Amino acid sequence: MIHKFYLGLFITTISFNTHLGAQHKKLTLEDIYTNNLYRSKGIGQIRWMKDNKGYSMLEYNTVAKANDIIRYNVASGTKSILVSANQLLPAGNSLPLSIYDYGWSDDNNQLLIFTNTRKVWRYHTRGDYWVLNLTTGKLTQLGKGLEEATLMFAKFSPDGRRVAYVSKLNIYVEDIATGKITQLTKDGGGNIINGTFDWVYEEELDGRDGFRWSPDGKNIAYWQADTKGVGTFYMINNVDSNYSVPIPLPYPKVGTANSAVKVGVVPATGGQTKWFKVPGDPRNNYLARMDYIPGSDEVMIQQLNRLQNTNTVWVGNTKTMALKNILTDKDEAFLDVHDNIVWLDNNKAFTWTSEKDGWLHLYKVARDGKQMQLITKGNFDVVNINCIDPAGGYAYYIASPDNFTQRYLYRSRLDGSGTAERVSPKDMAGQHSYQIAGDAKYAIHSFENAATPRRIALIDLSTHKEIQLLEDNAALKSKMNELGLRPKEFFKVDIGQVQLDAWMIKPIAFDPQKKYPVIFHVYGEPAGSTVQDNWGTGDNLWHQYLANEVGCIVVSIDNRGTRVPRGRDFRKSIYRQIGLLAADDQAAAAKKIMEQFSFIDANHTGIWGWSGGGQMSLHCIFRHGDVFKSAIAIAFVSHQALYDNIYQERYMGLPDDNKEGYREGSPVTHAKKLQGNLLIMHGTADDNVHYQNFEMLVNELIKHNKLFSMMSYPMRDHSINQRENTTLHLRKTMEQYWKRNL
Repeated sequence: MIHKFYLGLFITTISFNTHLGAQHKKLTLEDIYTNNLYRSKGIGQIRWMKDNKGYSMLEYNTVAKANDIIRYNVASGTKSILVSANQLLPAGNSLPLSIYDYGWSDDNNQLLIFTNTRKVWRYHTRGDYWVLNLTTGKLTQLGKGLEEATLMFAKFSPDGRRVAYVSKLNIYVEDIATGKITQLTKDGGGNIINGTFDWVYEEELDGRDGFRWSPDGKNIAYWQADTKGVGTFYMINNVDSNYSVPIPLPYPKVGTANSAVKVGVVPATGGQTKWFKVPGDPRNNYLARMDYIPGSDEVMIQQLNRLQNTNTVWVGNTKTMALKNILTDKDEAFLDVHDNIVWLDNNKAFTWTSEKDGWLHLYKVARDGKQMQLITKGNFDVVNINCIDPAGGYAYYIASPDNFTQRYLYRSRLDGSGTAERVSPKDMAGQHSYQIAGDAKYAIHSFENAATPRRIALIDLSTHKEIQLLEDNAALKSKMNELGLRPKEFFKVDIGQVQLDAWMIKPIAFDPQKKYPVIFHVYGEPAGSTVQDNWGTGDNLWHQYLANEVGCIVVSIDNRGTRVPRGRDFRKSIYRQIGLLAADDQAAAAKKIMEQFSFIDANHTGIWGWSGGGQMSLHCIFRHGDVFKSAIAIAFVSHQALYDNIYQERYMGLPDDNKEGYREGSPVTHAKKLQGNLLIMHGTADDNVHYQNFEMLVNELIKHNKLFSMMSYPMRDHSINQRENTTLHLRKTMEQYWKRNL
């Protein structure tokens, strides 16, 4: 049954075919977080083959108790075993290798297996690597003699005869046939990082794999970071031994020194590294990207200044080490780094993304930088580039000109002629994603919306006709139908200056004549969005659970500044005022919603958020206590000077140049204004938003005699999900708080 209320706001509802009179299965936290009963299925790591006629994927072999790698032929629909699990059985082992990730050599004759992995900060990027020769069947472990599970970012040389990798901050090259290992760098360790990155480059610039093979396989270009002078933050482990153990973390906070980063080139056979002399202080500029230009001895280097409002693009000759500036992109606020560079016209031009016309678009830029031509045209943002097909003459990309909560595939001609063409079907409203073959003839298509779990199929991209269904999550959809939940309703809120997107969840037994408390879920920072018409955004089942168990309305709003495709001005309106405009938008929208929906009880209101959303929740309860009566803030920044410099300075500028913005944008400044109920939660081993933020806020609340609740999770990081029963305990603690205070 669909319940629709029009009270000055436009609402779109999506039905789960609920019936109020029917008996439904009860949704429990245990089923969500412990039993994983409602987890959607995906498909195992698809790789398009080099011939674009088929793709490989992982399939579990119940006999071998490990994965086979299967090739699917698109035209015939047949499948064949490319690599059986038994081929990945090392001598003396009882079980085949567990595949965390895999990749093919350029000729598809060799397979690189990543296994026995370990986490480095947020991601599993170190472990063991093995090579399987499909012709001979020989299985070879790389890095013999090096410490177990220390190899990172292994990749084949262009001719497939060697593999390069990082181990313990040094770069190595190994000959696959002979097993000979050549150590290319020897100064790694201590302050020196070769071939990978420090914490802040990984977290904020997405830097992990820090080296590149030259197209001819003769050289390797790589980043080196010197962390000397970077401040060390210490986390404390108080739970795993009788004495506390300090955990040092080089972490550059706002306004402090960065690592000195440079790019060099070393022969793949060993020898001296030559360094590019990129202009500018290496501690006050970021070498955000570096890649070889195809078929050449040149690399393209993107250099961001410390304010991150200027991207200077260099071409470096690896023979002469000469540098030439070919493009400089600027913005009055900040720039994001984009990985959409494809070289065209025999390296005479390249693709580039920019917001220079007020929208994020793809451009074709002449190598000398003198001509910059729009490829994608129109008053819309390109969300991401899926495929650039020079042979076919098109760029394929995700955009959503008409509905900012949805995502569709479009294409535009690389020569800039014509207009944007929508590829995704008009009758499939929601979010689409594509893994497109190199020749753009076929794609793996994923579709979902708030009422439809992910549906994955192989399609003919020219017609969008489905060739084969790979996963429809029908079992999950059936389980969801058994719950009888009300659909998430999307609507817009007009706060005067702008209309904001929002959604609402109501309890199953909703009665429009009654009054319901309301919980707002917020993120609100430039890194993300909560109001998306997809299956999982915004802790969907958690909010459904709250709506029914607490008996409340749950609402989420995307304020100005969130990462949505609404143009440059919408996203960058929060520049130099993080936490301020966004929280004001949240309060204005909440007031509007409570005025217009008669079933919402404005006297019983709550707000919660995690990370940036935790900071926003604090701003809302401290500065807008007339609107929000209770709040939960998790893993929050309490003072903006405590966070890392790349993120915070990107959006706020330098602290000496924006003292008022940093002061007023820090929740701790406003803690003395607390009038309502507050629960704060944090992991003591949070390497991202340090536990220091929690303690500084606690200290300030005590100073002003403000009563509040708090929960610390020992040796849990920013996600607060490590160790037994953590996630369930956190959610039950939140549930108890809402029941007590709403």
